[in-house]
Amino acid sequence: MKILVFYIYLTFALLSPFIALFNQSADAREAENGSAAPDLAFGAYQRGDFKAALVEAKKRLQINPKDAAALALIGQLYIEGAGVNRDAKQAMDWFRRAADLGNAESAYIYGAALLQGLNVPKDRHRARDYLEKAAALNHGSALHLLGEMALENEGKPSDFSRALDYFKRADAAGNADASYALGVLYKTGKGLDKDLNTAAFYFKRAADLDLSAAMVEYAIMQFNGLGAPRDQQAAIALLRRAGMAGNAVAQNRLAHIYAEGLGIAPDFSQARYWRDKAREGGLADSALDFLSSVRGKDGLDKQELSAPTAPTQTKTQSLMPPTFQAPLKK
Repeated sequence: MKILVFYIYLTFALLSPFIALFNQSADAREAENGSAAPDLAFGAYQRGDFKAALVEAKKRLQINPKDAAALALIGQLYIEGAGVNRDAKQAMDWFRRAADLGNAESAYIYGAALLQGLNVPKDRHRARDYLEKAAALNHGSALHLLGEMALENEGKPSDFSRALDYFKRADAAGNADASYALGVLYKTGKGLDKDLNTAAFYFKRAADLDLSAAMVEYAIMQFNGLGAPRDQQAAIALLRRAGMAGNAVAQNRLAHIYAEGLGIAPDFSQARYWRDKAREGGLADSALDFLSSVRGKDGLDKQELSAPTAPTQTKTQSLMPPTFQAPLKK
């Protein structure tokens, strides 16, 4: 299975989880000290004064060399090049030090980097050790990544039992990718009994956490009444939500829905709009080429091509490209 988390972390878009964990660590430190003093390093980081954040974080380390949150903040500054020259290798060293002192986010970042050899020597075994450190602290993304590693299983048959355990723990921690992975496994019957109702449950959980791929899966099930109560209007609304988030599969499905009048009146203008959005996202569909000769909302240029016969709703579902690309092995 592709390690999905790297689509986010290859660009080191770490701000939201990092800030939350840094803030929690600072709060815990102040509570332990019985102090309500403001966290100057974090405050400077929040207001964009990165040089001051670095100075204050280093002051904290002079007082307590084992201040994991301060170490993690410095790593963040170096990975962003905020207040310092960007230095990914040095950032990884700061993250490693923070991870060794129990910072879950840093353990996840460093473990993920080791797994792919990003600015550190590639080392799958050390990667697992650091990811397990983060997982022991209930880090959802680390648990999800360990689940994906269990499916890949270094080229051996997928370890579904171990993957399911990690995915369910990550799902309980609120990780949308894990919820989506569970949905796919239940939908396809890989490593467990196929169960569309349970698949829909997990897809909806991930969709509620704004994962657009899950929105598409749940909308398809909802549109066709498979595993979820049939509600075509709600399904179309969910596809629009995913389409507006940039999901090319959702945009393609919307183009078919509007072109073929599935659950709603045909609207060729909307069909063209979503077809073109899907094309911009890299999903071309020759079945929608006829829309280039359609004029207006519902009129055809009779000298050009005619719209093809609309497929049934069951066929519409079968046209959905798969969204789960894991090389699962039996």
